Amino acid sequence: MPANLAGAGLGLRRGYMKTLDENAELVASHVDFMEVAPENWIEVGGRFGHRFRGYTERFPFVCHGLSLSLGGPSPLDMDLLSAIKAFLDDHEVRFYTEHLSACSDTGHLYDLMPIPFTDDAVRYVAKRIRRVQDVLERQMGVENVSYYAAPQPAGHTMSELEFINAVIDEADCLLLLDVNNIYVNSINFGYDPSAFLAGLPGDRAAYFHVAGHYREAEDLRIDTHAATVIDPVWALLREAYELYGNRPTLLERDFNFPPIGKLMGEVGTIRDLQACVA
Repeated sequence: MPANLAGAGLGLRRGYMKTLDENAELVASHVDFMEVAPENWIEVGGRFGHRFRGYTERFPFVCHGLSLSLGGPSPLDMDLLSAIKAFLDDHEVRFYTEHLSACSDTGHLYDLMPIPFTDDAVRYVAKRIRRVQDVLERQMGVENVSYYAAPQPAGHTMSELEFINAVIDEADCLLLLDVNNIYVNSINFGYDPSAFLAGLPGDRAAYFHVAGHYREAEDLRIDTHAATVIDPVWALLREAYELYGNRPTLLERDFNFPPIGKLMGEVGTIRDLQACVA
């Protein structure tokens, strides 16, 4: 686990910064660490930059990137990597992760696309992760992602679970274990979420994500980060603690922000589950 990171965290979003500011004592009593996408804050100055600095001075921070496109065909964006490194150093960020996905070709797609589960893709992505770690001068983590269609070449033999394990082993990186993504994918692709969870390299889990999603249909869930976490996802989070220990866990909420009491209540649920398996 990243040094000096523990407990329950919350993703910091501009959309509810004012509410967090107005309820600073309540937030401080519930939230142990925070997370942002560095792309959303690099070179942000003025009022928002000053307010953000206030948060990084009060809370431990981790960063979860959006734009590196680890599985994309274009070369790594070295200017972005340089800016990320400066941002991590400037704000003393404890840990950096990215999605195990692609999001660009000749330009950004503004979506997270799955990577084909092949041996060639394992080698390609792992090489890019190692390059990122060299540039950032720190070990990073990759997140198991939600997806809705898998672009698989004819004759492929590797499962998603095998792919994740192989990339992390080949790249010698860590895992950001997203519990909600496991649940969403288990509905969309018809697998046992508990079995998938147990098959992940949980000994390499730096921290966990938990979030809400949208029920489009009985057999289709959309990972929105815009709803309350449902009971089956909380149950899966408890399983993750029982399997891999009491890891730091962060609540993601990107839209449809609830009242502050309800938001802190969900952070409190993380704390309660952690206490049950401590």
